[in-house]
Amino acid sequence: MASAALELMGFFLGLLGMLGTLVATVLPYWQISAHIGSNIVTVVANMRGLWMECVYQSTGAFQCETYNSMLALPSDLQASRALMVISVVLSFLAVAMAALGMQCTLCLEGSGAVKSRVAGTGGGLFLAAGFLSLIPVAWTTHEVVQTFYSPNIPAGMKYELGECLYLGLASALISMLGGGMLSVSCWEEQEGGRGRRHGGGYPYPSGVRTTSQTYHNPTLQVNTASRGQTLLRSTSGSSEASAQGGPAAKKPTAAGYDITGYV
Repeated sequence: MASAALELMGFFLGLLGMLGTLVATVLPYWQISAHIGSNIVTVVANMRGLWMECVYQSTGAFQCETYNSMLALPSDLQASRALMVISVVLSFLAVAMAALGMQCTLCLEGSGAVKSRVAGTGGGLFLAAGFLSLIPVAWTTHEVVQTFYSPNIPAGMKYELGECLYLGLASALISMLGGGMLSVSCWEEQEGGRGRRHGGGYPYPSGVRTTSQTYHNPTLQVNTASRGQTLLRSTSGSSEASAQGGPAAKKPTAAGYDITGYV
């Protein structure tokens, strides 16, 4: 039950992280123009994102223009695009894998070990997606901060951290947390639940108690004891007959031998 709760919590955290990463990838609020120095009073605010650059005017007009050429973009922006897109794709795959492997679903029913491994794979994909989305967010944050405090750059060309950077950072951490919870629940299931194996590699149900006592057959014990008593009586009878030395002494027969003692 604890592993099922961890799976659900990890799945919903990973799903929330995927949605946050998707929103941060699409929106242009990665860099916002800083209102400092002579630019403290302005009627125009500039926003930059991975796919477009927008301008917001004090009259309420909001205009966006996409980047025309991908090859003409800086290399860091191209790398950020690629990493965020790969992160979103991995998040979609992680959601599908986790939905197949969770205990609350009916997919892959009857194969507990395979089902737990699929859930663990989904958790690993969530971890990878969160790590990949964390790289461009941290990279852009470092660039914005370094540019803001550079004295060689005019105040009108400086930018501040946008909302998408905060959203991307939170989404990456949530995705990694959800992936870790899914992986932990899969490990708990393999150790003490569906994939548990005892000594010798032979699978037993989790509630079966095995012992190392030797099984004794009562019937075999009774027959063996009877056979021993019969042989003892036959030997004692033959000894008495030999002591008397009479002609009537006969050899012991196997009439009393209990052949049913052999099983």
